[in-house]
Amino acid sequence: MLFDSFATSALRFANRIAMAPMTRCRADHRDAVPNDLILEYYRQRASAGLIISEGVPVSDRGRGYLNTPALWNEAQAAGWKPVTDAVHAAGGKMFAQLWHCGRIAHAALHADGSAPAAPSIKAAATPVMIPADDGKVISTACGQPQALSIQEIRGVIAEFAHAAKLAMQAGFDGVEIHGANGYLLDQFRCPALNNRSDAYGGPLANRYRLLLEVVDAAAAEIGPQRIVVRQSPWGLNNDMVADPEPMATYPWLARELNRRDIGFLHIYCQTNDWIHDAAHSMMPALRDAFHGAIIACGGFKTAAACEAILARGQADLIAIGKPFISNPDLVERLRRDAPLNKWDSASFYAGGEKGYTDYPTL
Repeated sequence: MLFDSFATSALRFANRIAMAPMTRCRADHRDAVPNDLILEYYRQRASAGLIISEGVPVSDRGRGYLNTPALWNEAQAAGWKPVTDAVHAAGGKMFAQLWHCGRIAHAALHADGSAPAAPSIKAAATPVMIPADDGKVISTACGQPQALSIQEIRGVIAEFAHAAKLAMQAGFDGVEIHGANGYLLDQFRCPALNNRSDAYGGPLANRYRLLLEVVDAAAAEIGPQRIVVRQSPWGLNNDMVADPEPMATYPWLARELNRRDIGFLHIYCQTNDWIHDAAHSMMPALRDAFHGAIIACGGFKTAAACEAILARGQADLIAIGKPFISNPDLVERLRRDAPLNKWDSASFYAGGEKGYTDYPTL
């Protein structure tokens, strides 16, 4: 099953293995245009049925990391086109993960020096890397965020829609709306971070309003079947607080996405435990609520683990992260049950070829 093709009403994938989105920081921060090194990295891994790109900021203020390739202007879209062409030439499909980091940012990362954006003015206890005056890179705390006004929220929605349009221009097969891992859209969902009293705060429907308006705006540009929404139940990344009612929250969103005929729901389990537990109720609840394709992510390192959740009918595609970093031929290694290269975490964000495009294949 894992190595069989999989089709939706809009797309066909060569297999059910997806490369999960992973920030790698190999672009030039000044223009955020993908380069030849980024092209080679994705080309090497195009045996995956689907590649979901690293997070691509939808605006300059959406950036929270140095040297991430972006997708808010024509030059960036043109830079992505050779990347998507290379993936397609190898038989793969590629989605752009559209990203706004929100409060996980610092003014030094923004060309205009703007403060991080957030639902409310609560800073994150998460370190970020920023450029220093001497040209080096230093680690510092996230900046104090500013609460977005209603007008600014409308601007964020427009930025996501514009990025979705640019993604099609760049040759991507679809987009993933990053609503997980403690970034802006997840910050609005979180009742511990969102203390707004307007239409974007308070009840669950209000806290998910921004994400759903982003989804609707992107769907108006590219159609609902080419959209993925990523969520991270029980996620604590980036100084988040666990949702107080996850079994109510995430199925509620799944029903809303299903009503909109969204193509994919991507569920990331940060702890890797409950997503592999056949007795846990989250994945069955999501399957009942959402009739599109479900992508499961978290701790999948063997074909057997992938096949198990597919056989239970709880997922349609399996997204794998770090093993794809160190194993560009991961699909073939899983097929053969071959040993996996170990990844070098020191090179994840270091720049250059080392730990990026130099891992050996079988």
